[in-house]
Amino acid sequence: MSNIAVVAHGADDLRVEDLSEPTPATDEAVVEVAYGGVCGSDLHYWRHGAAGASILREPMVLGHELSGTVVTAAADGSGPAVGARVAVHPLTPRGDGVTPYPEDRPNLAPASTYLGSAMHLPHTQGGFADRVALPTRMLVPLPEGMDLRLGALAEPAAVAWHAVERAGDVRRARVAVIGAGPIGLLAAAVALHHGAAEVTATDLHEAPRDVARRLGARTLDARDGSAIAQLHADVVIESSGTVPGLDAAISACRRGGTVVLVGLQRAGEVPAAMASVITRELTLTGSFRFGAEFADVVAALGDGSLVVNAVVSHTFDAADALDAFAVAGDPSVSAKVLLAFAGATAGAGGADGAAGEGGR
Repeated sequence: MSNIAVVAHGADDLRVEDLSEPTPATDEAVVEVAYGGVCGSDLHYWRHGAAGASILREPMVLGHELSGTVVTAAADGSGPAVGARVAVHPLTPRGDGVTPYPEDRPNLAPASTYLGSAMHLPHTQGGFADRVALPTRMLVPLPEGMDLRLGALAEPAAVAWHAVERAGDVRRARVAVIGAGPIGLLAAAVALHHGAAEVTATDLHEAPRDVARRLGARTLDARDGSAIAQLHADVVIESSGTVPGLDAAISACRRGGTVVLVGLQRAGEVPAAMASVITRELTLTGSFRFGAEFADVVAALGDGSLVVNAVVSHTFDAADALDAFAVAGDPSVSAKVLLAFAGATAGAGGADGAAGEGGR
């Protein structure tokens, strides 16, 4: 039986390979992966052989946005039973014994590992494979009847959920989202879920703006600086990770408002309109990954209160990963791109642009 996996070997060197069957540790279960979402970090490993400071030094299975079904339970009796449908929380928090961090915020632990990350050597292998062995503490059971495709959105939705909650209570607030990539779109959905009075999303491209409208947000062309400056948003989520996006986020925020930075800016110095931040008493706050919110996100996806289906624009068979990555790397035509592995719904095959509408 084959175990198809998507493996990055270096810049512009992405391969679909047949791996050996996983050998689980006593506290690990074997999960038959159904769907995996292509993340920006996966694209960086494919294009550049690195994601920020995490540089590929050995072949690495990509993927940390995962859903699937337990096919072998953990030998120590922990975790879900065989047949359980799960989403995967990919973080292993770990301190370095030197750097202090708040213990109630495990996402800030300085020596943590993350599935599909080259930060450490040996690398932390990811989950883009038909079957993977994962610690049971990573496995969060899905509510009865929840679509496994939605389960693959739990990780990026948790990033968005954490970002929105970094702003505090957004009920009845005017929220702006700068950059309608997958995280920005999910942030718009989370803000609406959390009771925002109005959400406006900006982007350079019409396709993601159309998705944002289907989620219930207003939209603006990111090039319309005048309109963005007139938003006077109570909360701004900067999800583009670009210098122009940061400038737009500060411009869009009302006096005394909050800007949450979730899009990862380039390393080193980044110009920002700090005089405006000071004289308008803006609060700038960072947002990195997520912590215990993951279970809340899974519950909200399961009960239908967090509506995100439209964010999935394409689904590809894992065997067609190169095509999937090419589409995912073009924000003018795609939002969230999923890979379908062995555990996906029977009959999944090829690309499906209607997947976000309930296809596949």
